[in-house]
Amino acid sequence: MNIDVEDKSNVDKVLTISANREELAPRFDKAFRDYRKKINMPGFRPGQVPVGIVKKRFGKEIESEEINKYIQEVFRDEVVPKFSPVGEPRFRDMKWENGELEVKLEIGVKPEFELKDVSGFTVDKMVHDVTEEEVDEELNHSLERGGTWKETEAEIDEKSRVTVDAVPLGKDGKPREEDQDTDKELDLSDKENKEFLDALKGKKAGDEVKVTLGEGDDAETFQLAVKKVQKLETPELNEEFVKEATRGEAATVEDYRSRVKSQIQNYYDQVSNDMLKQEIMEQLIEAHPDVEVPDVLLSRFQDAHVDRFKQQQQGRPLPEDFNEEEYRESIRDDAEREARWAFIVDELGKKFDDIEIKEEDVDARLASEAARYGLPVEMVKNFYAQSGDQLENLRQNIRTDKLFDRILDQVTLNELDKEAYQNKKKEQRNEKSDS
Repeated sequence: MNIDVEDKSNVDKVLTISANREELAPRFDKAFRDYRKKINMPGFRPGQVPVGIVKKRFGKEIESEEINKYIQEVFRDEVVPKFSPVGEPRFRDMKWENGELEVKLEIGVKPEFELKDVSGFTVDKMVHDVTEEEVDEELNHSLERGGTWKETEAEIDEKSRVTVDAVPLGKDGKPREEDQDTDKELDLSDKENKEFLDALKGKKAGDEVKVTLGEGDDAETFQLAVKKVQKLETPELNEEFVKEATRGEAATVEDYRSRVKSQIQNYYDQVSNDMLKQEIMEQLIEAHPDVEVPDVLLSRFQDAHVDRFKQQQQGRPLPEDFNEEEYRESIRDDAEREARWAFIVDELGKKFDDIEIKEEDVDARLASEAARYGLPVEMVKNFYAQSGDQLENLRQNIRTDKLFDRILDQVTLNELDKEAYQNKKKEQRNEKSDS
């Protein structure tokens, strides 16, 4: 057996594995003997079929199966220890002719690079203290969620919900009754229904209006007949509402305000923390442009993007104009950055190799997950206990968070209020799109 190596790049290699029949003969012979014991053929006692007949009848299939096993063993015992490949190997060719085996496969290896010092990084952090106005707004949303839609004879406004019959009009202005959409409900507070709101505002049940949607050649005009107008009646913010909304966890309106304010603050703190991590990640990726990504690993990250896109269709057919190869190419840069980040995280783990994941870390994360989804902690624990992969992902997330904590100890934070932060990021996005 021999393995020849061709370097396509610093991180891409093509391996040629070769062997001959003489080397493989002991495997074949053992396989023939083992197979002989398993088959039944007319005229022979079970397990007593001559090996010669086994070879004649099943030789090609048995040899093919053994060759596949052999390649897997060579990869496991020879290739993995020597090259530590990343991603999935890509088999390019396999020949078994005239007693000679030749297998070509492409593998990727980790790039060699020096981890940059992060102590010179300056990272923006959004800092926001929740205002009473934000609390009032959220309380109003809570009341609206607990409200009831009531039919009314009042005029339509931006808070109305209406039921209409919509009849498209042809170019001659005549209604196309066969295409009528009956009992169509429209929530006029939805920004997507602005054109309907503009046409219906001030009207009442029983009125009819025309509305044109779209522009130019795509424009279409409809005749709308208003059948029903509804207004949302919200409950009073009192102790009864508070107890019901919080399932008894808050008793007074002030308790509820405090609770809501804390929830909003926790939300902003989490968003700020997530954006901070994202910015650190982006700066680290930008600081390591020399990190090469193997083709096989890049392909795996592109596969993940394609799979996510398909999952987002939720069982619906893919768009008719969807071209997978074009889509893969469009997300190539994102996939490459994700792969580079994976290598950087690996090097950070080596740098901070004293990081430990303790049992209390896992328990705290499980408790946080339970609180986030409003589930009992034991239920969440049982879920992870039944899925080793999910538990390992949880531990890796904890490790990554601890890596970020170490990095935060070394970088300089530039704290900005919400408005300043959003304006700065908007300017940066505009500059990036212009470049």
